[in-house]
Amino acid sequence: MEIVIIEKKAFEALLSGVGALTEKVSALHERCDDKRMSNWLDGENVCRLLHISPRTLQTLRDNRLIGFSQINRKFYYKPDEVERLLPVVDRFRTERDNP
Repeated sequence: MEIVIIEKKAFEALLSGVGALTEKVSALHERCDDKRMSNWLDGENVCRLLHISPRTLQTLRDNRLIGFSQINRKFYYKPDEVERLLPVVDRFRTERDNP
């Protein structure tokens, strides 16, 4: 085990820096609280809700008709974006598509 000795002044500066960082992280967490991943939908859920295929969802992304966030190779969508698209997708359905 290695023991490190630092001056009291340096230790207090370190503690105040950690305290300031903690406050900033807490403030950011509160500001971004609505962006929790639990509130977001993945592509499979969106396809099921809109009754569309994954390829159609990709076309909506490509044409910038739906907002999304991508983490690695997976896409996530805000529920309000999906709700906004419900009337648009229904307009493009043919009679054959409706049960």
